[in-house]
Amino acid sequence: MFVGREAELDALERAYGRDDFCFAAIYGRRRVGKTTLINEFCKNKKTVYFMAMESTRKENLSVLSEQILRALAPDAPRNPFSSFRDAVAYCFEKAENERIVLVLDEYPYLAESDRSASSVLQAAIDAHRAGSRLFLILCGSSMSFMERQVLGYQSPLYGRRTHQFKIFPLDYCACALLFPRFSDEDKITLYGVTGGVPEYASRIDPNLSVRDNIRELFFNPFGRLFEEPSNLLKQELRNPQTYSGIIAAIASGHSRLNEIASAAGLETGQCSNMLSTLISLGLVKKELPIVEPNPRKGIYALSDQMFRFWYRLVMPNLSRIAAGLGDAVCDEVFASRLSAFMGYAFEECAKQYMWRMLRGNALPVAFRDIGRWWGTNKKERRAEEIDFIAPGDNAAIFGECKWRNAPVGRDALDELMRKSEIPGGFAEKHYFLFSKSGFTPSLAQRAARAGNVRLVRLKDMFFD
Repeated sequence: MFVGREAELDALERAYGRDDFCFAAIYGRRRVGKTTLINEFCKNKKTVYFMAMESTRKENLSVLSEQILRALAPDAPRNPFSSFRDAVAYCFEKAENERIVLVLDEYPYLAESDRSASSVLQAAIDAHRAGSRLFLILCGSSMSFMERQVLGYQSPLYGRRTHQFKIFPLDYCACALLFPRFSDEDKITLYGVTGGVPEYASRIDPNLSVRDNIRELFFNPFGRLFEEPSNLLKQELRNPQTYSGIIAAIASGHSRLNEIASAAGLETGQCSNMLSTLISLGLVKKELPIVEPNPRKGIYALSDQMFRFWYRLVMPNLSRIAAGLGDAVCDEVFASRLSAFMGYAFEECAKQYMWRMLRGNALPVAFRDIGRWWGTNKKERRAEEIDFIAPGDNAAIFGECKWRNAPVGRDALDELMRKSEIPGGFAEKHYFLFSKSGFTPSLAQRAARAGNVRLVRLKDMFFD
């Protein structure tokens, strides 16, 4: 099922409809659905699709030649082109008279096998773009390579691209479309453990319960996601064990650079460089408290929900799972640890909800950004946190999220209002409370009277 990429697909279709030369760069982390998007776009279009391999220049050229001739000259002998330059020139020549899509998927592999590839493409684009109807797509999973070697200022291709698409995981609402038979709570839970990555979400079996799906994917030594983080790190990094130690440190609660470095057994400088690499891969993010972005208060968190689930709840139990005790481990996770894990995931869903509402002009504040806040209550001399603040011009929305089995009462609103006085600087304040299990009647009544309080239940979070 193709879901959640309507904006990207629409932009590609509009570019295709112009019928002139186009060059689109599409990139994002592995498993995020780049190739699925490209395949959907290429339906019913004359397309040369080539996925590069970690192989030699000769082997990549041979396969590329095969794909070009199969699509554009099916009756011609399948002799390889003599060079990548000739292969590209042939596609541009053919595209003078008809619209052709040329997809070079996993382009970093091609560029690694042939260091002149980007320069060859640059020369061909400059020579032929004026009279060409070629729709060129370069796609890659190495985000750092794509940003530096395709989009970057020093790349031969700099300034040639007409469109670029950085593909992110699906948000919870789009991801839920893959789980139509599950309850709203189950949809949020499944989003929390798959992180909205289409490849992972597509593995959910609608005929199994949430627990059984998670058991089969994560707590089964033959499960699809049992070793997924380890495999991804091995594909992307030269020292996967060291990077894994950094991720494990963050997952266990260490958030500051010195804490992470100490837990991973690294010098802070080396750890800082490796964290930058993990950020470029979309696995880690650095956060500053919103409205008071003091760099000294920066912390690190896992941005990939599946990695967060795996490192917190699967990795500590790998030996037991491998010994055939995965079912017991899964029971323990569901009995006592899943709810705590889902608290943070629910906060992420709440922030996505706020962006969706903002796009629909359905909020009292046109905020510029949204994020967590933490700082010191100077009056009471203690640390305080707010799940999210969405600041606008002299106004802000303060949010609290509760993933628990009991309805949220008035005390949660009182506490949020108290904490909202600490950051300061907002003449107008609004309050949003999100709850898995609803709200007490007294809180509902108070919110109705207040006028600046909105209560959001799970069923309210799912809308078109």
